[in-house]
Amino acid sequence: MAHTIYLTGEAKSPTNNPITSQWGLFFIGLVIDTETHVIRAADCTATLALTVEFVRELLVGRSLLEDDALVESITDRYHGSSQRALAAAVRSAAAKYRDLSAGPTG
Repeated sequence: MAHTIYLTGEAKSPTNNPITSQWGLFFIGLVIDTETHVIRAADCTATLALTVEFVRELLVGRSLLEDDALVESITDRYHGSSQRALAAAVRSAAAKYRDLSAGPTG
């Protein structure tokens, strides 16, 4: 796994969500293969283990550069109260990854 990096994405979750009470924000952590841009591992600040498992199913094995398709999959399949937060966290992580992939500027 020498060609992997770890990064996070974050977003606000609904105020009535237990995630907000416990952590304040919704976070995802991703291990990305920098050669293929594929998500190799994922975790998130969900309160239920089943949610974490389902988020992994949605993300692992897919390219982080295809965040539109990832968000579409989240919208189609994830109907938990943190759906928007999950989608925004994926977008946040994808933006960070693009910035990292672009390398230093100047």
